[in-house]
Amino acid sequence: MKVILKADVKGSGKAGQMVDVSDGYARNFLLPRGLAAEASAQAINDLKGREAAKEHKAAVEKAEAEAAAQKLDGVVVRLTAKAGENGRLFGAVTAKEIAAAVKTQFSVGVDKRKIVLEGEIKSYGTYPFEIRLHPGISAKLSVQVGEPG
Repeated sequence: MKVILKADVKGSGKAGQMVDVSDGYARNFLLPRGLAAEASAQAINDLKGREAAKEHKAAVEKAEAEAAAQKLDGVVVRLTAKAGENGRLFGAVTAKEIAAAVKTQFSVGVDKRKIVLEGEIKSYGTYPFEIRLHPGISAKLSVQVGEPG
């Protein structure tokens, strides 16, 4: 019997897959527990529609990431922070602060978890960092930390 899995089933497949299982396994285990649905013509068309929508969404996300990477690659993000007499900052510049600065200065929303710093930023200067926007797509930027003006 062909069924479409609604959830991951060990030994059978992952959610959204159409698999061929024995009639008894489908009727006595998968269907009563809501783990699968019978593979009718309408269910197969729905599955194909969902897969096409998922592929389209992934393509759109990748295109947006490429556009953002092209816009951001090589730019300098400027931040200000207070520091002591020796130039060491009170605290450190974090990925969260950099993400907020990128959003305000370049109108590109970036998740702080996608920012990769090469080390801690604890003094004035220019520091390189990378934003991993999508698997295989990244932008190399630098942050310039200066005194408040």
